[in-house]
Amino acid sequence: MSEVIASTTSGQFRGVRRESSLYFGGIPYARAARFQRPEPAEPHIGIRDATAPGTVFPQPPSRLERVMGPPVPEPEQSEDSFTVTVTTPSLTGRRPVMVWLHGGGYSSGGGALPWYDGDALSTEGDVVVVSVNYRVGVLGYLLLDGVSEGNLGVHDQIAAIEWIRTNIDAFGGDPDSITLFGQSAGAHSIVNLLSSNASLTGIRRVILHSSPRLDINFSHSTAVQNGKAFARILGSDPNTAPLADVLEAFRGTAIEFGKRSGNVVQPPFAPVSEVAPLPEESGTFTDAPDAIIGYTHDEGSAFLRVALDPSRDEEEALTQNMFADTAVELADTFATAGASVYTYRFDWTPGENTFGATHCIDLPFVLGSQKSWQGSPMLGDAEWSTVEELGRQIRQLWISFAHNGSPDGGKSWKTYTPENPIGITFA
Repeated sequence: MSEVIASTTSGQFRGVRRESSLYFGGIPYARAARFQRPEPAEPHIGIRDATAPGTVFPQPPSRLERVMGPPVPEPEQSEDSFTVTVTTPSLTGRRPVMVWLHGGGYSSGGGALPWYDGDALSTEGDVVVVSVNYRVGVLGYLLLDGVSEGNLGVHDQIAAIEWIRTNIDAFGGDPDSITLFGQSAGAHSIVNLLSSNASLTGIRRVILHSSPRLDINFSHSTAVQNGKAFARILGSDPNTAPLADVLEAFRGTAIEFGKRSGNVVQPPFAPVSEVAPLPEESGTFTDAPDAIIGYTHDEGSAFLRVALDPSRDEEEALTQNMFADTAVELADTFATAGASVYTYRFDWTPGENTFGATHCIDLPFVLGSQKSWQGSPMLGDAEWSTVEELGRQIRQLWISFAHNGSPDGGKSWKTYTPENPIGITFA
């Protein structure tokens, strides 16, 4: 592997040349003090090393670790994780850009995680892949008078997209041909961004994996209630409290909110409607980019199937109400706004597996590598060659969509209609 240098408005970065792609990790797109809006990253002098993955924002362990397994290697955490990871075939040219927003229930995750390595997509599809870190949990979505205005994680996402728009040509990308793609909270984030008053010039297409119900955005009153509960549990100034205390109070707030709401999916801190830059109701727009929208067959098992086997009716109801109905609602909204919409359901399940086609099981087929997903419980006893075979097919569809707006040229994947709610099934 040899070094390669990219020059951006933030300064020069030293990346690493892989077998078929160039990799840059931990590139700053912004900076911010705790509970403050992001500001542009301060340019540095000289060449900054970007040959290794960056840190992720402070967070508790993922509640879906029993399904996905832990990230390997486990990344360091830092409040200064306003970074993107870039994978590109070349620093010259103008190729489509695919920007990944990770999931994690607005409580965990990070674009720097090895799960979201974009090497396969970039290498196979001649695209630039960018994954984004944004603040999660209480650091990203606390609404508390005098402390945090709320929706800071949304502002982070907007700042990252603006940085990408300005600098992606330095990595061989076309700033006027951006596809946003994300899973779970990442997909939900994309809908929020499209509904906001933010300028999203250059966003041509979106791919939404398993977006949850749009109404997981909090009302202002509920967000205020959760913020006050956090402050009471913390018992000190959130701006100066030790990070460990902040995270412990976050955990306590989650427990209290779960008991109060009875909701097994909803996090205690999430985007807030009617707080800048979000409107009163998300998922409402008059102009929409073309979209791929889908979900997995057994989404609900990730949240309900723990030690005891719950009622399959409960799991199916959660899958239907939280994800399947949302996919149709979004498809209708995008189509009504004039977009070409392609829908899918992911049904693939390994032979020995306790979760079925669960929430997140589609991720290894798009991003990451055998090393990063090795031992993941949701993949059961599946050989990586089996994952790779279907994964290559899916990645080619995503790549074709990013290049020209059609996954397969209309050969077998027809656009969405109410009479044809699932355009293609992956099994």
